[in-house]
Amino acid sequence: MNLQLNGKLALVSGSTAGIGYAIASTLALEGASVIVNGRTQEGVDEAVERIRAETHGTVHGYAGDLSKADAAQEVVRRYPGISILVNNLGIFEPKAFEDIPDEDWLRVFDVNVLSGVRLARLVLPEMKQANWGRIIFISSESAVQIPTEMIHYGMTKTAQLAVSRGLAESVAGTGITVNSVLPGPTKSRGVGDFVEDMARAADKSFEQVESEFFVHVRPTSLIKRFGTPQEVASMVAYIASPLASATTGAALRVDGGVIKSAF
Repeated sequence: MNLQLNGKLALVSGSTAGIGYAIASTLALEGASVIVNGRTQEGVDEAVERIRAETHGTVHGYAGDLSKADAAQEVVRRYPGISILVNNLGIFEPKAFEDIPDEDWLRVFDVNVLSGVRLARLVLPEMKQANWGRIIFISSESAVQIPTEMIHYGMTKTAQLAVSRGLAESVAGTGITVNSVLPGPTKSRGVGDFVEDMARAADKSFEQVESEFFVHVRPTSLIKRFGTPQEVASMVAYIASPLASATTGAALRVDGGVIKSAF
């Protein structure tokens, strides 16, 4: 399928590994020019070179913490004409509710929610001028089924749905769409490292821990395994394309059926 992304400039925050990397690589493969972002120059350079080699696409890099207002302003100044914004930057941290101090609530909200809000606010004027744009928030199934092991993370994922829907309504009648994508448990770098640590601590294999996870922690999963970053990226690439022009204000699940609802 031709997703008609040639000539589009996409910024994917937090895209040197995991879901963000898969999204950036897929968009580049489909013909978009892509801005890869990470916090370190070394990590960005490595990701840029890998994506160029894999896709032979046009790939740029921006090293900076896009949870910070000055970095967000700089990347938009450096790369004018961003027509696809994928807000993938995010952090998570399993922690008991009573052990989460105020500063952790604020830090997670700032990175997971406000980073996307700031970037959307910065790119929206050019999108409105062009009467075309795609803003995508990478939320989570945790937005709907708040994980008791990290309530502060779940709160930020729910907030992303609210921002996404409200922003979509604010650009009604234009060629701009705004959507959220809700991955389920996905074998991204952070999750993979977390599971590997659990496996080592329990003297078990990754596969054993994965199987137990879907029995005890996410028993509603219908696929009974971790999703892959590429499975999420495929959904994002379609939503970013002109072919998805009738899909906006939506919360789109790539959750393996974890959310126990038909709607």
